Amino acid sequence: MIVRGCVFPDHLRYDVDNHVWYEPLPDGSFRLGMTSVAVALAGDILAFTPRRVGRPVEKNRACATVESGKWVGPARIAFDAEVSAVNDALIARPSLANADPYGAGWMIEARPAGPFDPAALLRGEAAARAYADWMDREGFEGCAEE
Repeated sequence: MIVRGCVFPDHLRYDVDNHVWYEPLPDGSFRLGMTSVAVALAGDILAFTPRRVGRPVEKNRACATVESGKWVGPARIAFDAEVSAVNDALIARPSLANADPYGAGWMIEARPAGPFDPAALLRGEAAARAYADWMDREGFEGCAEE
């Protein structure tokens, strides 16, 4: 899907309010990363500091801190979880998030700490509509053309 130049791969699920994507993994955990909108809003990512492996993180709390030239803030998770993996390559080279937000720029993997219905995250046309609505409300013109 593409909304105003922002790419949203169909196989992922999205937390539109927090601009985080989720990829369900075979073991029941999820890989998380910043959406193309998050990257466009942030600009050049300068630092990435995730919660450590084995650490719990509560729903709607920071699973990582992201720093750019424009912004420093939390990447929030959509469910109670335990961090099961971090992207060491992103820690070493934060610009991976800008270059490949849906691939090499992933942030963490997390295992839900309790019941979690992935249907709470949007996908497909529902995600596209939600992002179009968000862009309208926020006056976001879209992602820069590559």
